[in-house]
Amino acid sequence: MTATRSVYGREGMTAASVLDRHDFDHLISALTEEGYQPIGPILEGGRIIYGPIGSSSDLPIGKTDLHDGGLYRVIDRQDYALFGYNLPSDSWKQYLFPPRTLLWSANRSNGSFTVQPAIEEPPRLALIGVRACELAAIAIQDRVFTGTHPDPHYLSIRERVFIVGVNCVQAGGTCFCVSMGTGPELSDGYDLVLTELIEGDDHRFLIRSGTAAGGEVLSRLPLVPAVPSDCSNAEGLIATAADHMGRSLDTDGIQQLLYENPEHPRWDAVASRCLQCANCTMVCPTCFCSTTEDRPSLDGSSADRWRTWDSCFSLDYSYIHGGAIRSSAKARYRQWMTHKLATWIDQFGTSGCVGCGRCITWCPVGIDITREVQAIRTEEASHAHR
Repeated sequence: MTATRSVYGREGMTAASVLDRHDFDHLISALTEEGYQPIGPILEGGRIIYGPIGSSSDLPIGKTDLHDGGLYRVIDRQDYALFGYNLPSDSWKQYLFPPRTLLWSANRSNGSFTVQPAIEEPPRLALIGVRACELAAIAIQDRVFTGTHPDPHYLSIRERVFIVGVNCVQAGGTCFCVSMGTGPELSDGYDLVLTELIEGDDHRFLIRSGTAAGGEVLSRLPLVPAVPSDCSNAEGLIATAADHMGRSLDTDGIQQLLYENPEHPRWDAVASRCLQCANCTMVCPTCFCSTTEDRPSLDGSSADRWRTWDSCFSLDYSYIHGGAIRSSAKARYRQWMTHKLATWIDQFGTSGCVGCGRCITWCPVGIDITREVQAIRTEEASHAHR
């Protein structure tokens, strides 16, 4: 288990408070009154996703989810937890880096041609239920989009977001955030953080703020001070989640391992199973491949340019004059995994994987990034000892 700084340590004990389950809607109301649109987990079409919520009744009360390679199921819990699931099928990326973004519009009239950038002000969003791995993913995308050449569209959304994090007290079958050092406990980057505590009929939330904005919202809630047992119970639940990860990934020397094995036979093996559907990149909370589309009117008087999500698994994504650079399934999967776990570190100073396991769960054939790395590592170790 990777050690992480506890938000409920000695210093946190004096700052943490308790919010009763019956008062949870006060939190949603306070955020709404501050001008935020609350977004949280909801149950729709047999899966848990993120969407607008108006009260706690919109949350997946008493539901949890099962995750394995190519398998996802929503089932009932034995209690009425609000955040008793592991991870929704989609990520917060859809709100911070939308699937479709209008970049500019052009108009032609009376012989003149004008271009107007998209200037629509994004809504203020309160993201409720952000897990530690997801907050780590948001931090990674912050590095990507706010670096040397900041993306104005991402920045305009990001600066208007309020984050309510929720510590994980259970782990899913494809989770491996402990291996990536990204969870299951939130350490920073949130405005408010919750840990859900359920003991029989006693249902409450340990809550504390991480920013001045979070403190302002906290001051408007009907809270009681936390006692040491509340904090120790929360820490115990988080530790249990850390000890029960569904997957693990040995990251020791992983950059060099992938750099030194571009022609490893395992790439052919995984390519023979990969459908090139791009599910893994769509559900990944850090993937940011995109393309642009120009959509002119039929009469030629106007045109819009849109940025849309794309994937390195698409044959056209690497197309330049003369053809695609990565024309085979082997080359495209190798590009994705090597970028995610190795070259991303060179570019942005961090791995591009946060251990959420979505790419494993939502792969139709159950390709498992942790097992692919282990297969290369094991076979290389075997060769080294011959």
